[in-house]
Amino acid sequence: MILIVMGVCGSGKTTVGSCLGNKLGWTFYDADDYHPKGNIDKMSSGIPLNDQDRVPWLQILHDIIIREWSSGRNVILACSALKKLYRQIMAMGSEILHSVTDEEKYPRKDLLFVYLHGTIELITKRLAARKGHYMAENLIQSQFDVLEPPAEPENFITVEIAKSIPEIVAEIENALYNHGNCSS
Repeated sequence: MILIVMGVCGSGKTTVGSCLGNKLGWTFYDADDYHPKGNIDKMSSGIPLNDQDRVPWLQILHDIIIREWSSGRNVILACSALKKLYRQIMAMGSEILHSVTDEEKYPRKDLLFVYLHGTIELITKRLAARKGHYMAENLIQSQFDVLEPPAEPENFITVEIAKSIPEIVAEIENALYNHGNCSS
């Protein structure tokens, strides 16, 4: 099973993903660790990334996902995955740009997106308290502007982030068990 914890900057992807990975014994990856230097420089300067910036990064994440699927490991990946297209590239690779049917775009049911949903007010408050991250606070609105929340036929659950981390992790774990996708 591949679990992608997604949402805008400051939604708690890394914290939730690493806590869930530790609890389940699953391998955890943070997509931020795979951004090329040019992307980090742009974000640090308050410049939003565009699709051209993101596609090569998403292809790297796709390669990690394919490697982990091939090995049969359960994995959690924290990634913004803001647009439907980005989620499709992570699942299928850049060849998705030439695909035509939704069935081709969503071939795997063992990939689950966990959308961490929160208000812009809550996210702004969280980012103001966060230290040491390269994402400039003025990019919050651009993240919400680009965000396309997951929808059918994507395999996803939505979790509200106004709860504690243990409550969020428990909700995700319960969803996994209820769908028969959790084995630790």
